Amino acid sequence: MLFNAGGVAFAYIMLAGSIYYAPVDFSTKGYWAMGIGLLTLALVNVVKYRLEDRASGERIAKLEVAKADKILEEYVVERT
Repeated sequence: MLFNAGGVAFAYIMLAGSIYYAPVDFSTKGYWAMGIGLLTLALVNVVKYRLEDRASGERIAKLEVAKADKILEEYVVERT
């Protein structure tokens, strides 16, 4: 995790340096920076959505297993 965080930080530092030294107007640099910020927000939201979707699927699977176990237990109790 620390290695990945360091890689992301390094990438943002390199990106900021390339924007800073780009031979364009300041307004263009700001526009690029806003685009990078919005892209970052979108990527964070996608990752968050995927994690929540996976957790939800696991929760549903656990509930289905518990329900099946309860039904089997009730069936066994009735038969004995």
